[in-house]
Parts: sequence; structure tokens; C-alpha cells
Amino acid sequence: MQKADITVTGRHVEVTEAIREFAVKKIEAIHIDYPKIIEARVIVDVQKDRQICEIILFCSDHITIEASTVGVDLYAAIDETVTKIMRRMRKHKTRLMKRFRPHRAESIRHLEAQVYGEDVLDYEEGATEDPKPITIHREGYELVTMYKEDAIMALEMSDKPFVLYRNARRDVLQIVYRLPNGDYSIIELGASL
Repeated sequence: MQKADITVTGRHVEVTEAIREFAVKKIEAIHIDYPKIIEARVIVDVQKDRQICEIILFCSDHITIEASTVGVDLYAAIDETVTKIMRRMRKHKTRLMKRFRPHRAESIRHLEAQVYGEDVLDYEEGATEDPKPITIHREGYELVTMYKEDAIMALEMSDKPFVLYRNARRDVLQIVYRLPNGDYSIIELGASL
């Protein structure tokens, strides 16, 4: 997990350094790559006959995940709450992956691409050797129909530099990619300015 802002607060109890370190260590141990955790709040509450732990995760794409556990031991309550949080994060990811599962009929067919270097421009017609092309590696890409917001989420989840998709609202091909400043840009294929 990337470094998130983790806050540990207590109700009816002073949060000791041991409790704080345990909670932070447990939150940092979450290794689910989606949704990305931006901020985590851990609230511990010690009452007369029970110990309560509540964890709230603020994640990318405006996702908030909460879980709480009531128990007799505070450390066990923290541990159980982290387990619940991880289960809910996996559900988010599974739901998203099912939604974006590509259909075979919508795949794009690829042709072998070849690019010639700049020296080809100086190529003489009467030369005995043909110029050598640079081979570009082919990679399959499934065309999925989705909304712009879903395409941005798919881009967040992948390590690809762009996502090509068919816009579900307008039925046009679009490419969404991330700008250097972190914003998103969309190219609409076949659109005239």
C-alpha cells in the first residue's frame, strides 16, 4: 500500500503508542491494489464491558469503506476490523472486475505493424537492399462499452497509459489517458473540431 495518512483516535480512552503502532501496522499491511487508500481513520472506544474498533478508509474514486468490531480485547477488535475492511475491498475489486470483463465478440483485430526509421526518407530507389523496418510488438486489446467515469476507474486500476472504450452514452470510440499534472483527457476517435 502506498503511504496513506493514518489517524488513530480514542473515545473514552487515551491512545497509547503501542495501540497506535499496532493499528498503523495493520492498516499499512493491507496489500489490495484497488481501491487505492488515500486516508485511514481508526477510532478505538473502550467502554465498561466492551472494546470497539471502527476503521474508515477514504479511497480513490470517492470510495469510502467502513467496518467496526465489538469485542472484549482491543487488539483483537482492531485485527478483526482490518479483516472485515480487506474483505470489503476485495468485494469492490471483484465487482469492478466482473463489470469490466471483456466479451470476445467485441475484441479489436490487430495487424502486424511495422515502422521505418528516419533513414528510410533518404532511401534511394535503385539501392540493392530494402530498408529494415522496426517491428512493433502486437498486443490484444478488448473493446468494452462503458461510461467515461468507468473508463477512468479502469485506467486507475491498470498500469496501461490509456484505455480505449466505446462510450455507452454516445456510441463513439474514445481514449482516456492521464496528463502529467494528474488530470484526465479524452480523445474521441473520428471527431472533427
